[in-house]
Amino acid sequence: MLYGSSSFRLWSDTAARFPHHDILNRGFGGSELSDLNEFFARLVLPAAPRLLLIYGGDNDLASGKSPERVLQDFQELISLVRKQLPKTRVGFVAIKPSPSRLALLPAQNEANRLVRRYARGLRRVDFLDVASPLLREDGTPDPACFQGDRLHLNGAGYDRWMEVLGPYVQRWGPERSSTPRTVTAQDVK
Repeated sequence: MLYGSSSFRLWSDTAARFPHHDILNRGFGGSELSDLNEFFARLVLPAAPRLLLIYGGDNDLASGKSPERVLQDFQELISLVRKQLPKTRVGFVAIKPSPSRLALLPAQNEANRLVRRYARGLRRVDFLDVASPLLREDGTPDPACFQGDRLHLNGAGYDRWMEVLGPYVQRWGPERSSTPRTVTAQDVK
């Protein structure tokens, strides 16, 4: 399951990119980690995913939250997962550097460092560095990976994410079943 902000919501070709896995996309635009915590019971619990990929922190930093607050909200999310879905593996998808948020790069790097260190001490929680493949040699985001808004990924950007996420989902993701599980609107009320 993908759970996070518009970087997931706009990723429209996940079925083609992960053809052997059931991928449920629960991304919603503008979300922050605190929003993911708030809607966890409604959007994640009914699906009971074995693998939960989280993308958050990008909008948090853009709205003025500190890297430490990003970590705190992620820790709260992990607490929710551990209490209600104790066997679920969680992958934190690193906060991506983007040309439109270049001024936030130091805060993004710090938030990623804090989350990586936190995840290192936990079982079934992984930090997935999708940020590094988006950088040019000079350490700035590669504009070729972004849509015209210079914030959201284009196909080339998702290709670079797949360098990290493809093998990870291959290892930990649920195989596509012959009878797909359907989550209905009733399930998320």
